[in-house]
Amino acid sequence: MSSEPSAEKLPLDLLDPSTVRKRARMVAIGAAMVAAAFGAVVGLVGGRVAGLIAAGVVALPLLLLATSEARRHVWLQGTTVYVRAFGTRLVDLRTATQLDLLVTDMRGSRTVGLFVRGGGKAINVALAIYAGTGGREQGIYPLRKLADALASRGDTPGLVFSELLVAQLRAEARGLAAAERPLYRLGSLAPTGRMAQKLTPDAVSKFVSSLD
Repeated sequence: MSSEPSAEKLPLDLLDPSTVRKRARMVAIGAAMVAAAFGAVVGLVGGRVAGLIAAGVVALPLLLLATSEARRHVWLQGTTVYVRAFGTRLVDLRTATQLDLLVTDMRGSRTVGLFVRGGGKAINVALAIYAGTGGREQGIYPLRKLADALASRGDTPGLVFSELLVAQLRAEARGLAAAERPLYRLGSLAPTGRMAQKLTPDAVSKFVSSLD
């Protein structure tokens, strides 16, 4: 499927497999509890069969979500980002029609990701996950390769996001704490209380231009 078969396959999974499986199990357990509670309520009104059907309707999409998260694998090959779960999707960063910074806020942790869309497909590449003043970030080499791929677009959105990642690399090289790095600071600008929100290239550009 790759248009660049000879290019290096660079993993972009931010969390290790054991952590991902643990999170998926928690989602599955939560799905079972919610489905059981909803099925019980419906069962009191409509009977046992109706309750079982209602529980299944609620549980199925949540269990599929948990399974998808457990199987999810993201990588960069050349300038193309791939994600595999039940199937494989891909978006070439050079020709992506949409670039945004996606900030998700769940259970006290905030994830800052690069949201890309192209060819009818969309992929969110997690760049960093923060909780409190610490967290986990993509390594130096993946960030460098992503920055190069974005810069190869030659347009303003690509250059803006490339400069953001380069600024993150510089901050790490200077030994700045996580809370002082661009991805953390930019993610903190997003209002709290929303599960997911996008920061457009214009918003990112204003932030990047304010950096030293």
